[in-house]
Amino acid sequence: MLRCRECDKPLSGDEIGLHKKLWDRRDTTYLCLNCLADRLRCDPALLQEKIRQFREEGCVLFPTV
Repeated sequence: MLRCRECDKPLSGDEIGLHKKLWDRRDTTYLCLNCLADRLRCDPALLQEKIRQFREEGCVLFPTV
């Protein structure tokens, strides 16, 4: 299981997909939602909304379950 490179929290598939979409697809280590929000200086709720939007748009990084 992959873990956040900042806080060591286990990562969900959505968190990995969001990191790739917003930060860098080539990364091999990732940030969890909260750490990514800290880096981007935004609210984690905004990132949750972006995940929903990307999924609705059919982005392959966010498959429907």
